[in-house]
Amino acid sequence: MTQVTINLYQGMSHQCSYLTDQVACMHVVDPDFKITPGHYGRLLESGFRRSGDMVYRPGCQACDACIPARIRVDSFRPNRSQRRTRKKNLDIVIRSRNAELDEQHLDLYRAYLASRHADGEMSAGTIADMRRFLISDWCETILIEGWLGERLVLSAVTDVVDNALSALYTYFDPDLPDRSLGTLGILEQIEACRSLGFRYLYLGYWIESCRKMRYKSSFQALATRDPEGHWSLLRKQ
Repeated sequence: MTQVTINLYQGMSHQCSYLTDQVACMHVVDPDFKITPGHYGRLLESGFRRSGDMVYRPGCQACDACIPARIRVDSFRPNRSQRRTRKKNLDIVIRSRNAELDEQHLDLYRAYLASRHADGEMSAGTIADMRRFLISDWCETILIEGWLGERLVLSAVTDVVDNALSALYTYFDPDLPDRSLGTLGILEQIEACRSLGFRYLYLGYWIESCRKMRYKSSFQALATRDPEGHWSLLRKQ
């Protein structure tokens, strides 16, 4: 494998959106570097993820709470709660397609943000704003959608790299809380990995002390990456 040197830049310090008592800082891949899906697959393995065209990983000096996480697909078995989630959503039709956003996606995205980020920390904006956040010209991205009749109720934005999928962002109908649509989205991403013969589903960062991120540890066969670069299955306390 050809060695590639990638320069990193340190971003501006800002208040952490996950741990309010912490100051966050990101290490960002040189925006002039021409990233390919192959590069991105190796960057994911090294603990990076993307937002739009920006590829980054946490670089906080005083905190190491953000831990890269991925599911080992061949070892995953759903627990009882996840099996119930599947059973109560049998009437939802799952479709996968290229990441083309339209007004239905914008309406669902706006409803989700209004419910989950009512403090305004994220802006619903326009389809163009959604594209800047969710889509990149250099990355293959698909939408794993859930449809209830003619109604879009789930959209899991998912990057495709060599031997893995990466769960970038999932938004769903906030008026259907009993359906656990966020969990359903991850279960469908796991199934997509299996159908493609991929080994891993990357879930971004697991933060044990953050309630919004703690749910990831409910997925069996979750592996985390230590600061030395070794991946190992998470041992639940």
